[in-house]
Amino acid sequence: MAAGQSAVEARGISKVFPGGVKALDDVSVTIRENEFFTLLGPSGCGKTTLLRLIAGFEFPSAGEILLHGLDIAHLPPDRRPVNTVFQHYALFPHMTVAENVGFGLRMQGRPKGEIDRAVDQALALVKMADYGARRPSQLSGGQQQRVAFARAIAPRPQVLLLDEPLSALDLKLRQAMRGELKTLQRETGITFIFVTHDQEEALTMSDRIAVMSAGKIQQIGAPLDIYESPVNHFVADFIGDSNFIEGAIDTIKGDAAVVKTPDGIAIAARMNGPHKAGDRIAVALRPEKILLGAGKLKGEVREAVYLGTSTSYVIALGRAVTLSVREANDLSGKARFAVGDTVKLDIPAGAARMLAD
Repeated sequence: MAAGQSAVEARGISKVFPGGVKALDDVSVTIRENEFFTLLGPSGCGKTTLLRLIAGFEFPSAGEILLHGLDIAHLPPDRRPVNTVFQHYALFPHMTVAENVGFGLRMQGRPKGEIDRAVDQALALVKMADYGARRPSQLSGGQQQRVAFARAIAPRPQVLLLDEPLSALDLKLRQAMRGELKTLQRETGITFIFVTHDQEEALTMSDRIAVMSAGKIQQIGAPLDIYESPVNHFVADFIGDSNFIEGAIDTIKGDAAVVKTPDGIAIAARMNGPHKAGDRIAVALRPEKILLGAGKLKGEVREAVYLGTSTSYVIALGRAVTLSVREANDLSGKARFAVGDTVKLDIPAGAARMLAD
């Protein structure tokens, strides 16, 4: 099936657990063939429940789950052409790496020659070709995770489900594995559905992201769209850092408006829908979008925190607005401003965005 066509489609999915706990509330999403798709959100938002419904470990209370157009919502896991990689690798300690990778193929009754070829290919893809004879106890955590990936892709499933598979690794290894995992998806052409609460993981690996909260999908889009054009307060707050400024629309021109705060500070913002002058509105503004040292606005530096590559400032504008601003440090590594300094600020056109709520 060609890239861009539907691989997995959830239609009106709800899941209510015993006791009336609603984990998913009328969720609909289409995941494309050969896509690296991420379900992103805080603990309890429903992302893992949705993954388990696709895998067949849970069944929906309402709605349909389609795989390449066929409803699989009530099929058991072993009748679905999908595999799952969990946070805990679940490798068999008494088996070698090669035996672990070939386990699923043996359970399917594949011929030995076919199994051997598939195991060799899978181990080569995860850069573990020389480790087939070792036991899991002889491997590092990162190597064990690679073996878990190899075992999952060896049968060449149509869809691979990944439930926070990198969260048990240390930071440096986790960062390295992100690139390898994206490369693995691209080389195999398998549709990946990845679950994480880590926004950086989602932004660096995904073709598209579904941001979830309280059992609902808040926004679906490419990483750039999610970061630059959040649709509401939750998305703007959960993905990256944002300043939230409340005010009223003063003037409108095209798809932009000037929003004035209660003490008269004017901020140009992109529109997110139909509005009129006088409407109360909230605006999101990323700290790195604000320019220091020039502009019509003036503020006082209240905090300056050195972050290595950059400095994070807290700057007060009048009585009602306090902004977080982040600026890259110069070659000396020193910050340009100190606590108590008066600074000029500029908010470039298009930097701020109105929010739906």
